Amino acid sequence: MKIKLKRLIAPCISAAVLALCIAVVSAAGTGGKKPYADTAAHTVATNAPSAANEAENSTAPTRQVSTENAEVNEPSNAVSEEIRGIWIPYMTLTLKENERSEEAFKAKIDGIISVCAAHKINTVIIQVRPFGDAIYPSVYFPFSHIISGTQGKSTDYDPLEYIVSAAHEHHIAVHAWVNPFRISTGTTPSQLADSNPYMVWKNDDSKENDRYTLAYNGAIYYNPAYPAVRKLIIDGIRELAANYDIDGLQLDDYFYPSEETDYDKADYESYVKALSDGSKAISQQEWRKTNINLLIAGIHAAVHAINDKLLFGISPQCSFENNDKISADIASWCMAEGYIDYICPQLYVSENHPTAPFDELAVRWKETVKNSNVMLLYGLGLYKAGTDADNGSWLSSDSNLRNQIEMIRGLGCDGFVFYSYDYLEANATNKEVRNAMAVI
Repeated sequence: MKIKLKRLIAPCISAAVLALCIAVVSAAGTGGKKPYADTAAHTVATNAPSAANEAENSTAPTRQVSTENAEVNEPSNAVSEEIRGIWIPYMTLTLKENERSEEAFKAKIDGIISVCAAHKINTVIIQVRPFGDAIYPSVYFPFSHIISGTQGKSTDYDPLEYIVSAAHEHHIAVHAWVNPFRISTGTTPSQLADSNPYMVWKNDDSKENDRYTLAYNGAIYYNPAYPAVRKLIIDGIRELAANYDIDGLQLDDYFYPSEETDYDKADYESYVKALSDGSKAISQQEWRKTNINLLIAGIHAAVHAINDKLLFGISPQCSFENNDKISADIASWCMAEGYIDYICPQLYVSENHPTAPFDELAVRWKETVKNSNVMLLYGLGLYKAGTDADNGSWLSSDSNLRNQIEMIRGLGCDGFVFYSYDYLEANATNKEVRNAMAVI
């Protein structure tokens, strides 16, 4: 079935926002070596800030994407048919030593796509950048260890190219799932490639890039306070959008690692010192939100400059309070033009949850999306179905997922996404999946 995508309104940058863009670039410096400095307090904006500057200062090499058989293989991920998605995390894609041949990988992907098609899934959201690396050839990030066994060691084939081709043959859309900030958990990957930007910055003679990453609880993250870091992340997204026939891009729920203030205190203090005389500093939390918003707006602008039909979305945590703690500015993203095309909160709870019942959260998220150009999807906790998770609140029914699907359809959502593929045919979820299939 041939589906047409919703026409999305491009962000309108007002004169005031344009002035802010100029101020941002001026304060940050042309080399992007200072943290973002702006005197304005953070508010829910009517337009995304500085999207043009963030996107225009980013570049990515492109290669020709074949459009042969596009009419036949056009995926059904659009508005006139709800999105019925599933997340495929890096753990699912991780190859054992005896699976690292091209033939074994393709057979694995063929099996995944066939199972998805049998369950009427029309969109796969597949993790392509889990640890500041890539499951495809990239000029910015090393090849991922989950495919080759060693970060930086590439394969003779392009895994993502095959994933897209295999999915499209079944009329399944592909959204490339990116974790924009995580480089290492401390134990995963076991070794970082010398070409990893973190290793390059760590081992070079420059002190200017020493703050481009953050360390927290043994893990390592990119630091979005710096324009050069945001540019790197945007360039990586542009590379994906330009080089692959994907249908969307999604960021997950990783932003700042914590509400604690110590790990980027030096960057915030640099921002305060860079303010002109008489200017009032915004709080550290609002400053963090501004850094994230600049990145999100820059990604959106870059993606739509390449292909206006590509969908760019974010999948935040279900808790508004937790999102605020990690500086995810949900209100602005769901209200303003120029941030996102869809939001997909992870509502991994049942309607019987003792403190955060599904129905209440679903309504609150529906009310949060005030921009009619932002699509609302719901992430559903397939992995909890049939288990004693959340104090056994999933065990009172075998139709939790079915009830949730029917409830959110009644709210007028644009679709849903199951987490995750590995539980689609698991013994524990069998009854729940069978009952949900009756309404899919």
